[in-house]
Amino acid sequence: MNARASTDAAEAAPADQSPGKSGVAPATTSYIASAARKAANAEVRAPQTIPGIKGWSDQTASPEPKLATDAAAASPKSQLATDAAAASPKSQLATAAEVPLAASPEPPQSSRPPAAAALPQPDELSMKAKVLAFATMCVGFFIALLDIQIVSASLRDIGGGLSAGTDETAWVQTSYLIAEIIVIPLSGWLSRVMSTRWLFCASAVGFTVTSLLCGAAWDIHSMIVFRALQGFLGGSMIPTVFTTAFIYFSGNQRIIAAATVGAISSLAPTLGPTIGGWITDHYSWHWLFFINLVPGIFVAIVVPILVRVDKPNPALLRGADYPGIVLMALCLGCLEYTLEEGERWDWLSDDTIRATAWIAAVTGVAFIWRSLRHPQPIVDFTALKIRNFGLGSLFSFVSGIVIFATIYLTPLFLGRVRGLSALQTGLAVFSTGLFQVSAIPIYAVLAKRIDLRWLMMAGFLCFTLSMWTFTPITHEWGWQELLLPQALRGFGQQFAVAPIVTLALGSLPPSRLKLASGLFNLMRNLGGAIGIALCGTLLNNRSNQHFLHLAEHLNSSNTGAQALLARVAATDTTHWSGDTARGNIAALRQLWSLTFREAQTQAFADTFLAIMVCLIVATLLIPMMQKVMPPSAPTADSH
Repeated sequence: MNARASTDAAEAAPADQSPGKSGVAPATTSYIASAARKAANAEVRAPQTIPGIKGWSDQTASPEPKLATDAAAASPKSQLATDAAAASPKSQLATAAEVPLAASPEPPQSSRPPAAAALPQPDELSMKAKVLAFATMCVGFFIALLDIQIVSASLRDIGGGLSAGTDETAWVQTSYLIAEIIVIPLSGWLSRVMSTRWLFCASAVGFTVTSLLCGAAWDIHSMIVFRALQGFLGGSMIPTVFTTAFIYFSGNQRIIAAATVGAISSLAPTLGPTIGGWITDHYSWHWLFFINLVPGIFVAIVVPILVRVDKPNPALLRGADYPGIVLMALCLGCLEYTLEEGERWDWLSDDTIRATAWIAAVTGVAFIWRSLRHPQPIVDFTALKIRNFGLGSLFSFVSGIVIFATIYLTPLFLGRVRGLSALQTGLAVFSTGLFQVSAIPIYAVLAKRIDLRWLMMAGFLCFTLSMWTFTPITHEWGWQELLLPQALRGFGQQFAVAPIVTLALGSLPPSRLKLASGLFNLMRNLGGAIGIALCGTLLNNRSNQHFLHLAEHLNSSNTGAQALLARVAATDTTHWSGDTARGNIAALRQLWSLTFREAQTQAFADTFLAIMVCLIVATLLIPMMQKVMPPSAPTADSH
């Protein structure tokens, strides 16, 4: 009896017949079960006939497994389920064994590249192996994020060592950010082509080599090139860690993994100025890059040994959206340049800034349009339709604004207004990192018992309160006065960022994590770039306004100002051997400096207040998110 006949016989059996009397011959049942086992255990085979399913006798299986197609075939609404409903219970069991159910609902296959073939099951690894692999990847993740801000407190030393001006030296940081923001959304597609293991390894190797080259740079031009390569080659270590955390772990373990990733993502940039200032003061700026060599080599060696997530699929190189990649690179590169340099060159009044802004806008629209229409997009914009991921990306954008803006503002205040050195500035802001680290175990305990949305709201409210405590800032503030605002900021970062990661990425079907993770991380970096640019512009504008307002009151009727001028002029006249004209000029110059210092201080307070308003608006949107119930176990199709 052939397979088609056995299926017909099964359909002819009475519906209320017991499994033992289904009407299917034992030999036929054995044949179907054997075929099902072979189909389930097979990896990638040549097209073959699928036996035992009515209507499929002349169809062939795809040489590459299509998860979405399998899910559709296994759906209760599919033709397979319709046929199985008419069959006996025994026939139903045999048919169901031939086509396994998908782990989670999938979008249409046409909207996404085909899944990689024969992916290994992550749950085949022991928990110890997963933790070691994840911890090793977190080391690479940390050093890639640390290098965003590690040079920020030492740009003056780097410029002096390379005989470069202030404008040229600023590109040491800008080039890194531009290159990194381009590669982050590409990482999802690259990890499908190369596999997570080998992409992370290649990224670690490239980051380590370019770190060595940065430390050995002979002039500012070579430094800028090497920093750009460092950001591009090392940037892929950032989104792949987010994805791996959700593949390796589930349940409470996933909450802890997300808390770890969230803590590192905000802690590393926060500690950057502190570590960079200490290294520069005690050694030299060259060691800002040489410290990456040991952890980079460690990651490059250990990751290929421990990490087992997926297998490479070079077939994805065929038919990839290469024009989309070019459009994305042009958009993000020009946008980052505009944001980084716009404030310095008075925004659209400069021809170059105006040109890059237009290029970013046009190529950005073209890239989004192409990604929505292309069958194999580089970035999965359709994931934004999922409520939690769409809102989570918005919150990731807001968290990028807040975290990077405060990292930018606090050292800038201590350097400009207080006149502290790089090391003193780093030590003053170090308390934020300490408080965030202390919040990690508290968050891990509460996250197992309390809805993550309410923890996230508590984090945003704590962050909002931190910005409020910054508003009475004066020119005398040091680390003692900054302690409370930074303590609130440290707790707020942990309780805000970690739930965003879990709620946003935990809401996605596993096979969409890679492409969506790149978009999620891109939103945070874009938020940081836009936040820093807006804060810089706001500082300049408000400083000028406050200075003009204060200067209006410094006239001849202001007895306090006149007394100060007379006292300072007398002192300076004595210093200049009785030269009254020089004494008066020196007194006016000092009055101007005092006035500008106070204007800057008030501008910093205004900027912190603007960030607080942004946080309040974001906090009001948190109840719109849905509670995420993570799957009990990760699947091999997660990538």
